[in-house]
Amino acid sequence: MNQSEERRRIALVTGGSRGIGRAVAQRLAETGVQTIFINYLQNETEAGKTKGLVEQYNCRCFLARANLFYEEEIDKLFQTVKAEVDRLDIFVHCAALGAFKPLKEIKSNQWDLSMSINARAFLLCVQKCLPFMKEGKIVALSSLGSTRFVPNYGAMGPTKAALESVIKYLAVELAPMGIQVNGVSGGLIQTDSIIKFPEAASFLQEVSARTPARRLGKPEDIADVVMFLLSPAARWIYGEIIVVDGGLSLL
Repeated sequence: MNQSEERRRIALVTGGSRGIGRAVAQRLAETGVQTIFINYLQNETEAGKTKGLVEQYNCRCFLARANLFYEEEIDKLFQTVKAEVDRLDIFVHCAALGAFKPLKEIKSNQWDLSMSINARAFLLCVQKCLPFMKEGKIVALSSLGSTRFVPNYGAMGPTKAALESVIKYLAVELAPMGIQVNGVSGGLIQTDSIIKFPEAASFLQEVSARTPARRLGKPEDIADVVMFLLSPAARWIYGEIIVVDGGLSLL
């Protein structure tokens, strides 16, 4: 892909106002992507900051507030997209939500919320992308809790496992359409959400000490791997979940 083709690309990032989503949006803008739609849930101030960062690179940026728990809100999100462009080349699903507590304490509404945002919304968004997308690239964000036990991660881990299964199924189904689907599974990343863990300070210290790289991840660590999967260099990768965790899962 030459530079002029890169600059014509159009992207949608869910959960794009902060943390990993913001880092992904900024990386996309840095590469010269022409237009980025940033979905966010409620923090208009942070969404505005991300928009400002993106627009520094002469990239058009549209903010789209939508609660992905509701299918009608997903419809509204794609109405916003359709009003401005006639195609999408990139879809990155960073939106995630869930209670940080043991699985045995999870309430049914908390389970439904996590499954809806983390897995169901990804599937519905991909379905909505298809009329806009030709030979596109899709990446969803997962986490190590999908395959291994993480304390107080009972609402998130199983739903991330469901997400990874959806990624693999879609990778096979969409490959004949020229659409690549992959995932990135991160270790513990320094974002606003990690302070919600019970006894967060001691937990973060423990994880950092156990990680061979001797530090927690940064949003940019994940964003760089997302960008690799969106690049021509990843043209032969389909349905993979790339682990980015500083070596934590090796132990």
